[in-house]
Amino acid sequence: MSAGAGLAPLPFAPEAVLFDMDGLMLDSERAITRCYARAAAALGHDLPEDYWLQMVGTGDAACRAMLVERLGQAQADALLQRSGAEYSAMVDAGIPHRPGILALLQWLQERGVPRAVATSTRNPLASHKLRQAGLLPYFPVVCTASDVAHPKPAPDVYLLAASRLGVEPARCLVLEDSPAGVRAALAAGMTPIQVPDLVAPDAATRALGHRIAASLEQVLPLLQAVFDPVAAAD
Repeated sequence: MSAGAGLAPLPFAPEAVLFDMDGLMLDSERAITRCYARAAAALGHDLPEDYWLQMVGTGDAACRAMLVERLGQAQADALLQRSGAEYSAMVDAGIPHRPGILALLQWLQERGVPRAVATSTRNPLASHKLRQAGLLPYFPVVCTASDVAHPKPAPDVYLLAASRLGVEPARCLVLEDSPAGVRAALAAGMTPIQVPDLVAPDAATRALGHRIAASLEQVLPLLQAVFDPVAAAD
């Protein structure tokens, strides 16, 4: 299903909405790739921009492995230490929101729709990011990579979030930016909407057949249409 105004209507009114965090609610993917690139340049490494894009949505261990393979252990450690210090300062200051997230969360809260975070970031960093960005109060449940045995694209973190909310997986809507997150949601038996950030979905991802939105601002009208179809039609 294509991105943009032609998004297919939702087949049901979700009993819960589950959110990824980095790249979906927070503009953190752009922030961390900038930190990596600046640290690399300061250390004298000439790496192309698309190298950093390969790291988007892969998790800390995979990023470290890529850097070690490219630069060696000592240089990778130096780059990660330098970029990590800069990124920590950005997190402490509050990473900017992605467009449309506040309006969506406020609407869901007003309607009493249960919400949870399901992120590949570990705690306590995940909760710290949400708190500093002012989003933690919107989520009674926060599930992280620290809580499950297998990360995305395994379904574990989404199944845990649904369980903690007391909602059947089939009645959950998932909002994700990454292909791994979409595959995790589908494996959990949930309905995902992908909102890509830095990396556009490739053909294999599009072949999964899920909805792909240009921004979170396109998601709210879909929810309004299933919760209040008369008002949405006016």
